[in-house]
Amino acid sequence: MFVVDDVLISDDVVEAVFSCNLTACRGACCVQGASGAPLEESELEDVEKALDVVRHRLRPEALKVIEDEGVWEELAPGYYATTCVGDAECVFVRYDGPVAKCSIQEAFYAGKTDFEKPISCHLYPIRIKQLGEFEALNYEEIDICAPAIPHGKRMGIGLAEMLERPLSRKYGADWYAQFLLMVKERRKILGMQPLTPREEGS
Repeated sequence: MFVVDDVLISDDVVEAVFSCNLTACRGACCVQGASGAPLEESELEDVEKALDVVRHRLRPEALKVIEDEGVWEELAPGYYATTCVGDAECVFVRYDGPVAKCSIQEAFYAGKTDFEKPISCHLYPIRIKQLGEFEALNYEEIDICAPAIPHGKRMGIGLAEMLERPLSRKYGADWYAQFLLMVKERRKILGMQPLTPREEGS
């Protein structure tokens, strides 16, 4: 474990070789779990505004949940999440064939909203836990993300590199640059080989 400013980073984040493979996982993280996407309090208004942009793309089942419950719920005092269709399928999911996609992120890429998606989704499979005055970043290794591991090995991409955009969004570009330098140093200490793409068939 090491520290960048007031953020603790687990060695699991350093060691993980990981690159999302949407074709293989089919967006399972959007539709499986104990609840909807965790939300920061500052994001509640963002998801409410996003609804106006993406409403026409949401499924009838999702619109019914939103009509009855809204787009977010308070799971415990100070802990928020998007509402779900059923037990875990985020109301903002849109299906492209068998693949679950985020309608908010699609609207962002189309230039229709400035809010890309909840930061918890953007950072996944990293989870943030508050430890006193520190935030701790941990890699949540679960079966639904298993295809990302061999894909990361083929591509020569580590979790720390794959999440450059969301980590920079959360903590800033300067923080990420310092983080990446320390990741590379930590990998040397841990005896890891440099990450390089694999040739086909290897």
